[in-house]
Amino acid sequence: MSKRTLGDQAGDQTNSLKGGERPQAIENGDDVGNFEDEYEDEFESEDEIFEAGIDGRPDDEREAEERRGGMDLDQQTFIPGRSKLAAGESLSPDTSTYDMLHTFSTTWPCLSFDIVKDNLGSNRKTYPATVYAVAGTQAESRKSKDNELMVIKLSGLSRMDREREEEDDDEDSDDDENAEPILETRSIPLASTTNRIRVHQSPPPDSSRPPITLTATMTEASEVLIHDVTPHLSAFDVPGTIITPQQNRPLSTLRMHKPEGYAVDWSPLVPHGKLITGDNDGHIYVTTGGEGNKWATDSRPYTGHDSSVEDLQWSPNEQNVFASASSDGTVKVWDVRSKSHKPAVSVKVSNTDVNVMSWSHQTTHLLATGADDGQWAVWDLRQWKPASGNASSPIPKPVASFNFHKEQITSIEWHPTDDSIVVVAAGDNTLTLWDLAVELDDEESKDTGGVQDVPPQLLFVHYMEMVKECHWHPQIPGCVMGTGGGGFGVFKTISV
Repeated sequence: MSKRTLGDQAGDQTNSLKGGERPQAIENGDDVGNFEDEYEDEFESEDEIFEAGIDGRPDDEREAEERRGGMDLDQQTFIPGRSKLAAGESLSPDTSTYDMLHTFSTTWPCLSFDIVKDNLGSNRKTYPATVYAVAGTQAESRKSKDNELMVIKLSGLSRMDREREEEDDDEDSDDDENAEPILETRSIPLASTTNRIRVHQSPPPDSSRPPITLTATMTEASEVLIHDVTPHLSAFDVPGTIITPQQNRPLSTLRMHKPEGYAVDWSPLVPHGKLITGDNDGHIYVTTGGEGNKWATDSRPYTGHDSSVEDLQWSPNEQNVFASASSDGTVKVWDVRSKSHKPAVSVKVSNTDVNVMSWSHQTTHLLATGADDGQWAVWDLRQWKPASGNASSPIPKPVASFNFHKEQITSIEWHPTDDSIVVVAAGDNTLTLWDLAVELDDEESKDTGGVQDVPPQLLFVHYMEMVKECHWHPQIPGCVMGTGGGGFGVFKTISV
C-alpha cells in the first residue's frame, strides 16, 4: 500500500520594515567637532512617544484597514457534504487536524468490514499503529466468483509528519514512528457478494493459544457463512504458515433465509457464539454454537416487522435481549425467551427506513439510530414501554436528534469507552464525529464561526468517498476505520 503523504502547506511569511532615509547630521560651523546624536531631535519629549506597528502605524489603525480590504474575500466555510466543489476543484484534508491519516484500496470494493481485537494491548497511543480486520468484497456481477472474504493486517501506520522537522532536531526522535504503511491480506474464496460481515472471538482452549476468531458473512445469495479465521490471522506473524483448503471452508453454511439480508450480530455475552440474522422479508433467526463447531438455528423466526430488517444489535448487558431496525420505520426490542417470538416493545422512530443502529456499551439504556432521511437520534430505552391491552403506549421522544446530514445514514457507532462520543457515516460522502456532552445552552459552544445549521455537538467532518461503514478501533483510542466505494481509510483526529 502506498502511503498518502500530505505535506504541510503553511509557508513562512516575513514582514519587512518600511524603509526611510536616514536622518543627516546638521553641520556645525564651529571649529570644535562635537559628537552629535542623530536622533536627538526626533521626539520633542517622552510624552510624544507612541507605540507603532510594524509599518510605523498603530496596530489598530493598520488592522482596521486590513479588515476593510478583506471584505471582498470569500469567507465561507467549506463543509463536505453541504458545500459544492466548482469545476476543477478538489478536496485536500487539513493535515494539522489529524494525528494519523492513511488510505488504501483493494481489487474490489469492500462495503462491509469489522475490526479484530489483537494481543498488542489496549489503550495504545504509540506509533506506528497496527490494525487487524476482516472484510467482504463486492465484485461485479459477471465476476461473482472473484469475491472473497479478506483477512487484513495493516502495519506501519505512522502519525502525521507535520512535526517531522522538529523531530529531526530531537536526538531522541524515534524513526519507527515514520515507518511506511504495509498492507497484508489472506483471502478466503466466496461465491457471492458480501452484504455484511461481523466478527466474534471465543476464549482459546488454553492460554498458550490465540482466541478463536469467527466471522459471520451475510451474502447476496441469502446464505450465512461462518468461518474460523484464526489460522489466517496467525499466518501474518508466523512466517511459512500455509493455509489449507480445509481451513478456507466455512464451519457452517446457514440457509434458513429465503431472500437476502443485511442484518447480523454476534452476542457479546455468549462466548461459544450466538448469532442473530435478519432478511428482507422481515424475518429474524437465532443461531447458537455448540461443541464441535455444531451450529443450531431455531427454525421458527421472530416476526413483527412489516418490511426488511436493516440492522440487529444484541443488548450489551442482557444475554437474551436484542433490538432490530427496519425499513418500516420502527425499532423493536425482543426477548428470545418469549415463546410467542413477538417483540416486547415497538417504537416508530422515523417516517423513513431505519438503516442502522448502535447500542451503547457504556450507558446501556442508550440506543442510537440512523435513518434514510439523514437524521440520526439517541433514545433512552427506559422511556420505551410495552403497550398495555388495547391502549397504545405514548410515543417517546429522542434525548437528542440531528439532521445535519442531508443524505441517508449508512453507519453509526458509539465510542467503545466514552459514552458521549458517536461516529456517523452518511451518503453525502462524510464521516462525522459527535460529542453529546456539549450542552445546548453553552454560549461558547454556540460559536460555529458564522456557519449556519451546524450543531455545537459536531466535532469533526471527514470526507470519504461513498462511505458505507465505519468502526472505532477498540484498542486504539480515537482511531476510526471506514470503508466505501473509494476504498478504506484509517484515521485519528486531534478532536477525540
